[in-house]
Amino acid sequence: MSLVKSFLVSVSRRKPLDPDGEKSSFNRCLTTMDLVALGVGSTLGAGVYVLSGEVARNSAGPSIIVSFFIAAVASVFAGLCYAEFGSRVPKTGSAYLYSYVTVGELLAFITGWNLLLSYIIGTSSVALAWSGTFDDLIGGHISTYLQENAAMGLTGLAPYPDIFATVLVLLLSGVLAFGVKESTMINKIFTVINILVLVFVVISGFIKGDISNWQISTEELLNHTSTNNITNTGLFGSGGFFPYGFSGTLAGAATCFYAFVGFDCIATTGEEVKNPQKSVPISIVASLLICFLAYFAVSASLTLMMPYFRLNEKSPLPIAFDYVGWNPARYVVAVGSLCALSTSLLGAMFPMPRVLFAMARDGLLFKPLCKVTKKGSPAIATIASGVVAAIMALLFDLDALVDLMSIGTLFAYTLVALCILILRYQEGPTQESDMKAVGTKSKFNPLKPPSSPNSTTSRTVTILTVLNVVCLIGLCVILTKGLTALNEKEPWIIAVTCIIGVILLASTFLIFRQPQNPTKASFMVPLVPFLPILSTFINVYLMVQLDGDTWIRYAVWMAIGLLIYFCYGMHFSVQGKRHKTVHVNENTDTASTEKQSHIISEEKF
Repeated sequence: MSLVKSFLVSVSRRKPLDPDGEKSSFNRCLTTMDLVALGVGSTLGAGVYVLSGEVARNSAGPSIIVSFFIAAVASVFAGLCYAEFGSRVPKTGSAYLYSYVTVGELLAFITGWNLLLSYIIGTSSVALAWSGTFDDLIGGHISTYLQENAAMGLTGLAPYPDIFATVLVLLLSGVLAFGVKESTMINKIFTVINILVLVFVVISGFIKGDISNWQISTEELLNHTSTNNITNTGLFGSGGFFPYGFSGTLAGAATCFYAFVGFDCIATTGEEVKNPQKSVPISIVASLLICFLAYFAVSASLTLMMPYFRLNEKSPLPIAFDYVGWNPARYVVAVGSLCALSTSLLGAMFPMPRVLFAMARDGLLFKPLCKVTKKGSPAIATIASGVVAAIMALLFDLDALVDLMSIGTLFAYTLVALCILILRYQEGPTQESDMKAVGTKSKFNPLKPPSSPNSTTSRTVTILTVLNVVCLIGLCVILTKGLTALNEKEPWIIAVTCIIGVILLASTFLIFRQPQNPTKASFMVPLVPFLPILSTFINVYLMVQLDGDTWIRYAVWMAIGLLIYFCYGMHFSVQGKRHKTVHVNENTDTASTEKQSHIISEEKF
């Protein structure tokens, strides 16, 4: 039992906000504008040039603008949780550090390991997309040459080694290792060019657009299908603004949600910002707002320029400009697409070494990774992560691995939302000491809790939060896998859904009844506990949509991570050493006090 207790204490130890002996070696040089550019650049990537066509054609039609609005609101829920933590914990590490401060070491390591997975695959896949886009512009000469002279043809590997993408990743790793200010300057230049191109697209769309493309009749759809020998007459919905119904709009919103992924890179810059308590929350909210306006305007202009069922899934904007007779505009779009991919690549690479650095500084990963140059850049972590991403871009077929990015990102979003819940209801030091002094004279009643949080109310919220997570997982599984049974009004599935719903509502109400910690931050999430729970539901629902093969690959990645933690991180944890030092000092003080009391007793005798 003592071994089990020691193990549980080790994996649940939490890091203080300002631990003794930890000093930041980063250079505080970033402004709010730098962070906004970083957030917009990493979020507003190539998806704005591709995603609009895919979702409008297959899921939402002109109502894609509603899909983007719903996705933006859902993303803001996660963004607000990050913003509050950014103002409370202005340190490097993002969701990894937030969970370390709030829920403990093991979950923090799992979060950090998930983030690394997401960033590595994200970097490799964006580099391959950049290489492919550039190759298309020059007529496909690079891919043709490599396929003819260096084809690999092995299962799981790419058709040929993408040397161009590999060199690109290594080059940008060198730029990032050189200095943070220089890399953010390059990011700002590419971001400005990207936004200017998107402004051109929007203005062109509204000039050449036709409102009748939002009012397409069923007859026009039938003419299109018969002309193109399409036998499925319902393939493109029923026309109008909601051709696939509101359910299609919601399905489009689930896809569009991933278009807003990337803002969390702002949260990794806590020790490199001049005023993190103010700049981090402002830049997260501002970058999400700018990205929403861009996606909204581009998708509106695209569906106005061209009927949604004629859109091209892979390159909608060039085809749309051809449709309205502006052929040369395709080159402007190509420049914007390359700039967007460049900022996405920097956005994926920028946070990766900072998470590595934070984990290495805490002793959970190998110590050399936390070395910092005179310019305040984590150079070794940057080069190491860049080499890994470059190898993946060189050798592997990433199509089957891209969904792993979603798990890593959504897991981090979920844990940050849950950490906000736990943090808001934690007892403060004053209340805890008062509680110990007064004692527990009355029995605790969750419906009539005390006015100030204490250890009992905090523990109650933690237990209810875990119960909520279990209920949300069950509800999401039913909504995903049991829809047929729900539609057929199967009594058992309806009964289970109702029971889970009642438990979820009751536990949320009980959390709402508990007193919150009075400590204020420069930014605080509104509507707690409802907003974090809603954010958790959205994230879990999207995770449940992923297929079984993706979860098997994820289990392999997690097995590797847990092996590293239990064989290395758990034993070299800096926080573990601090705990041992405190424990030894307490034992020494106790022994000294007992010895002094014994001497006094002997003297009296």
